[in-house]
Amino acid sequence: MTPDMLKARFDRQQAAYRLHPYPSLAERRFRLQQLKQLILDNQTALAEALNQDFGCRSKGETLNAEVLPSILGINHTLRHLKGWMKARKHLVPLLFQPAHSKVLPQPLGVAGIIVPWNYALYLAVGPMTAALAAGNHCMVKVSEFTPAFGALFEKLIDETFDDGVITVINGDVDVARAFSALAFDHLLFTGSTEVGKAVMAAAAQNLTPVTLELGGKSPAVIDSSIPIAEAAERLAFGKCLNAGQTCIAPDYILCPPDRIDAFIDAFHQSVSRMYGKVIDNPEYSSIVNERQRQRLDSWLQQAEADGAHLHWGDQPPGLDVSSGKMPPVLLTSVSLDSTVMQQELFGPILPIIPCENDLEAQRFINSRPRPLALYLFGYDRNWQAKFEHSTHSGALVVNEALFHATLDNIPFGGVGASGMGHYHGKAGFDTFSKLKPVVGKQKLNSLKLVYPPYDGWVQRQLRRFFLR
Repeated sequence: MTPDMLKARFDRQQAAYRLHPYPSLAERRFRLQQLKQLILDNQTALAEALNQDFGCRSKGETLNAEVLPSILGINHTLRHLKGWMKARKHLVPLLFQPAHSKVLPQPLGVAGIIVPWNYALYLAVGPMTAALAAGNHCMVKVSEFTPAFGALFEKLIDETFDDGVITVINGDVDVARAFSALAFDHLLFTGSTEVGKAVMAAAAQNLTPVTLELGGKSPAVIDSSIPIAEAAERLAFGKCLNAGQTCIAPDYILCPPDRIDAFIDAFHQSVSRMYGKVIDNPEYSSIVNERQRQRLDSWLQQAEADGAHLHWGDQPPGLDVSSGKMPPVLLTSVSLDSTVMQQELFGPILPIIPCENDLEAQRFINSRPRPLALYLFGYDRNWQAKFEHSTHSGALVVNEALFHATLDNIPFGGVGASGMGHYHGKAGFDTFSKLKPVVGKQKLNSLKLVYPPYDGWVQRQLRRFFLR
């Protein structure tokens, strides 16, 4: 797709929006129901396309991690949309009475959505749900790393929606650059921090507001108040889902030194219970492509050269070339200067850092860029509470991993290097809306009391009353 073709689609979207800039509740519901039915009718085909793109991505994992949360998000929006659309009344301060004031959620216009490859369906549908609910039109750029999914999704959207309402764009990095340079009314990007900086710079040329979901290194802290086998099992699930190719996957562990060996044993036992030999198990995902495999392999080699010990459990060590799968591997004696402790891992690698107590854990976390999620594993509520106000993260999750991203009644988003802005549920509706104040007066105008001249008795009394 050439830049001119891309611009033509954008112009088509703008023109369609201007013809009908405030869709009714019924129209918005209809669009959301169309999107929902598209997913339900084609869930098997979508799962098969993602399996083709990954080389191995189980249908069950796609249904649980992508289809289910997409449908739950649409259902939540359909239930609450009528209330979200209502004007929000506000009281006018006494000084300005009589007057009326409200905040009207108004569609922004044309929203751009840039989708990553790791959860191509869910990370397209989630922002689309919010944008459509707010009354916008959508242009969706799908990752070139999931070409089978991208082609199918574009076909399904074209068959279901007018391209002036939703259009899907496939293409390489040059298309993505041209896409992010379009003068959208809002742009939502999900991906790496480095690419997010480039997207934000391109959007700034048009003063396009952005929501950035960027990831980062999400820590997990283990306390002595939780059985180590319980913490290990929950972390094994969070790390093995999609072979760790998840923006909110646990990225390193802070663990009391005397519990590290027990954690390693319990973690690998949990992996064996869930997956057996991961190389032979179709429920365990492959690394998406050769570029990502080489990246992970080289980072492990560098970490080992820097003195790290690699713990593979009873799995065959290293990347399996024929399947593209990498078993989960735990790292100890890790240099903090190694790439595995500097970059988001996005794979089944999990460094373990010895940490004596909660204060040391807080200092370690706060000395690094703010993560998208912070995971606490401990049953002591006083211990949990110490992290709530002393650390910054996109979300703080206690005794589980990942599931907060599927909760549509709370905002989802990062902070600092892990992103800016929020979506999901009402937060997403507000992100893709202009919350426009509407204020006014009728015939009686008390503001005449403060018209010049300013040294009259009435004005002196008003200032005496209110300036205190």
